[in-house]
Amino acid sequence: MLNWANFISQLFNGLVLGALLALISSGLTIIYGTLGVLNLAHGAMFMLGGYAGWFAYAHTGSFVVAVICGSLFVMIVGVVMERVVIRHFYDRPDEDQLLVTFGLGIVFVEAVRFAFGSLSKTVLAPEALAGITSLGFMFYPTYRLALLGIVVAALLALYAVLYKTRLGLMVRAGIEDARMVEALGINIQTVFVIVFGIGAMAAGFAGIVNAPVVSIAPDVGEGILVQTFVVVVIGGVGSFGGAVLGGLVAGEIISLTSMFNPAYAYVMLFVAMTLVLVLRPRGLLGAAGRE
Repeated sequence: MLNWANFISQLFNGLVLGALLALISSGLTIIYGTLGVLNLAHGAMFMLGGYAGWFAYAHTGSFVVAVICGSLFVMIVGVVMERVVIRHFYDRPDEDQLLVTFGLGIVFVEAVRFAFGSLSKTVLAPEALAGITSLGFMFYPTYRLALLGIVVAALLALYAVLYKTRLGLMVRAGIEDARMVEALGINIQTVFVIVFGIGAMAAGFAGIVNAPVVSIAPDVGEGILVQTFVVVVIGGVGSFGGAVLGGLVAGEIISLTSMFNPAYAYVMLFVAMTLVLVLRPRGLLGAAGRE
């Protein structure tokens, strides 16, 4: 039954989900914008972050340690993946890139399934963030409120790196024209590996901070990957602001549609993506595509 309390609650759910999708999508969109690689293993990296964090949590009992370990582990995986495999596919056809990253995603999933089994794992929220909080007009899970703040802080940190540092300047220049950056004497290969590491870390961080909300399982990244690509299309490929806007739009569409009929949540998400492709092919905040 529709009522205002339920509607406001779903708005909050959509905001939390949207912020999380924005964080994951920002990593994916800067990887594609800079390297020109559609990373189909990005969802698996989200999953790896959750499992690495869970493993650290199980051995230390510290949620903070779990978040740090989950993020750093996936960043290292991303760096190794770029250095060992992806660097050999920059000049290969797009379908080769799709196949190799899709294959790597399967390898990651099956490796985790082999090591930890198929049963879901749970990470408890910090004791201080357990329970519910009164917002005056409704009660809402405390950790979900904290998660919104955590993800917003992560997005602001990523924004600061991209727009307030020399590294960010090189990354943004690489998105516009990687050849020109290299012609200016900047080691573009170093930029590439840093970008891939940052993008992977964003996915891993999201995977572990979301673990107290949704249990971790080997296939948890599959649905996230689909949603993330939709967010990138809606917001605009290569646009950090587009990833944020697209994530918020997607989160609210999924949440509010689920209030009426959960079966149509993803239908409406793809309808929105189709409308954006028809009316604004570059996305809401997208610029000219890569050459």
